[in-house]
Amino acid sequence: MSIRNNRRDFLKIAAGVGLITTTGLHLRHTTQASAETNAVTVVVVGAGLAGLAAINRLNKQLPNARLILVDSNTTHRYQPGYTLLATGVWPSADKVLDDNASLVPKNVNWIQSQVQTFEPDQNQLMTEAGETIKYDFLVVATGLRLAYEQIQGLSVRDLGTKGIGSVYASPEIALATWQQMDQFRQRGGRAVMTLAHTDMKCAGAPLKMTFMLHDRLQQAKTLSNSQVDFFSPSQRIFSVPKVNENVLNRWKALENPIAVHFERKLTGIDVAKKTATFTDTQGNNHTENYDFIHVVPPMEAVESVKNSPLANAVGWLDVDQYTLQHIRYPNVFGLGDINGTPKGKTAATVKLSAPVVVQNLIDVMKGKLPSQKFNGYTSCPLLVEEGKAMLVEFDYENNLTPTVPFVDPLKESYFAWFLEEMMLKPAYMAVAKGRV
Repeated sequence: MSIRNNRRDFLKIAAGVGLITTTGLHLRHTTQASAETNAVTVVVVGAGLAGLAAINRLNKQLPNARLILVDSNTTHRYQPGYTLLATGVWPSADKVLDDNASLVPKNVNWIQSQVQTFEPDQNQLMTEAGETIKYDFLVVATGLRLAYEQIQGLSVRDLGTKGIGSVYASPEIALATWQQMDQFRQRGGRAVMTLAHTDMKCAGAPLKMTFMLHDRLQQAKTLSNSQVDFFSPSQRIFSVPKVNENVLNRWKALENPIAVHFERKLTGIDVAKKTATFTDTQGNNHTENYDFIHVVPPMEAVESVKNSPLANAVGWLDVDQYTLQHIRYPNVFGLGDINGTPKGKTAATVKLSAPVVVQNLIDVMKGKLPSQKFNGYTSCPLLVEEGKAMLVEFDYENNLTPTVPFVDPLKESYFAWFLEEMMLKPAYMAVAKGRV
């Protein structure tokens, strides 16, 4: 069915817009702290969506607090848009780039440096510029690190060249990925799609890239002489069982089905030979030829957190998954991709968890226990083909948690596509500014 035919749902979309921007955002209560409790220093580390959402909310709810933001990034990158760049839906990186200065409150002390070390026993941190910053309360929102170097033979410089793509690295590489995909679809061949063996941000992105590549081949009429293979390091391709089963069944039912290979971890690439090495669970290596490969890098905590007392056993920020308060340091909270929670490395997670973190911080500031609980809400508009997507929403328990009454999370619709292409960026910016 074409995009034009799918537009018959547009009136339903308009009716549901209010639900998308407000559903699930209400806390049991929101408190503005008194002058006695908010004359404190609160440091937020990170100027991505999570850090901006936190600093803007704190600025509104703690008018007398001394607020400090620590991050050297002056350009804000709308990462949910990278998939649209990498699949040819958006033609320019301009749509994903904004000025962080326009998103940081004027009265916030923005220290444009990165954190080198966290010293929570002393309630302080050290920046790479050598400045020591003390705090009463700390919100860690650093994001995570893409560990491309763990794939032997691959350099970040190779991404977007010689048939190699990756949606995660940057807007520029996302655009270059589309150029590689576009060249590949003109002639067809073998595509190798991968999945990381680690925790991931936007775990639906590799599935979106696979669906969209298949659709682009079909559009170019080169599907019949092409093969698309998906390699997963585990026995699944998505953590939610119902979604996992749904996608696998869809791939089987496609014209020229997508073949899935389980228990295959990407460990190496020979750029010159266009071969990828996958290692199975017994340690055996398997070499696969490709004409196009989409690389999903291992992902890990940033070094400053990983090497600090704030880390859990595998390096992520050690927070309670419901209150998002640090397990050992009650004046520290985590927000966004850095958290060592079972799920929730998406922008939608920040939308629901930022109000929880700020309210719980204020509760602790007042000598109370955290009053709010986060259920692990995550949302992923899963692109199926141009003009169609599934609006997948779920929680820690793998329950599907749809927020729009007329949208089935396991069925494709134009609405979910429209949400991804047209509505998510304005909603995202509202979250960054602390408005929702």
